[in-house]
Amino acid sequence: MSDGARLSDIAEKLSLTNCTPEIDLSKRYVLLADINRPALQLEGFYDHFEEERIQLIGMVEYAYLHSKKTPEQRAEIYRTLFETGIPCIVMCRGLEPEEQFVSAAMEFQIPILMTGRDTSEFMAELIYTLSYELAPTTTLHGVLVDVYGEGLLITGESGIGKSEAALELVRRGHRLVADDVVEIRKINDNTLMGTASDVTRHLIELRGIGIIDAKSLFGVECVKDNQKIDFVIRLEDWKREREYDRLGLKDEYMDILGQQVTCYNLPIRPGRNLAVICETAAVNHRQKKMGYNAAEELYRRVTDNIAKGSEKNNN
Repeated sequence: MSDGARLSDIAEKLSLTNCTPEIDLSKRYVLLADINRPALQLEGFYDHFEEERIQLIGMVEYAYLHSKKTPEQRAEIYRTLFETGIPCIVMCRGLEPEEQFVSAAMEFQIPILMTGRDTSEFMAELIYTLSYELAPTTTLHGVLVDVYGEGLLITGESGIGKSEAALELVRRGHRLVADDVVEIRKINDNTLMGTASDVTRHLIELRGIGIIDAKSLFGVECVKDNQKIDFVIRLEDWKREREYDRLGLKDEYMDILGQQVTCYNLPIRPGRNLAVICETAAVNHRQKKMGYNAAEELYRRVTDNIAKGSEKNNN
């Protein structure tokens, strides 16, 4: 689990203006993805108040404070709110904080940020951004590629051919997300988002050649910053004595951050075209999500044929 989202990163991603530039946002962290629009708090009710949430001030709160409260009352409200130690306050719709609001913020060292966007629209993006930044994370050794819109994570032992498979997929028009080290975030119970580290972004390591820049060689249309992980292909050396699944009736899974992701074990031997297999696996996985399973269709045909044969013999 992340230790928190740096407030300066949030402000940069959402293009927020710092109305208290004397306060260093890089040293402030947000610990919760939930946010709050103070309502009852403006009347002094702080029971069940979560002080670790970012506070939003929209047109409703702003109009209430300036139409129903005197300057003296507003000053007291500001001080009481800042005393709780909230991470920051964001003023929406381009609303300007009054002087005593800024003074109280500086006294308690609480940042005031501002955006010109509508409150509801900004709230939705802020929650998504915080959920992403605060999501549980892990790193895996592998390659992540967007194949026909499906997020394919290729894993396997070092030197087995993961990067070569990714390079061939990129040459065939698919998009590279990460090579060697894949950073994975669990956004929610149904979504694992993968990305590359800032150091290795858009780079591929090929043994015998070295590092290549996929973005420079093949263009910006062949790379992508992040991608939802839909399924995994685990590459392994082919072993004659091992039994491999040839029908695919029973899915296998890989546990990533507590989420079960469909995983295919692919034995490697000379002559197998990994890129074509990966493309076919992506299309087949999408087909399964749409409700069609070729293995189940084969099983149905076989059982129907057996039933027809039995009926014929009985007659």
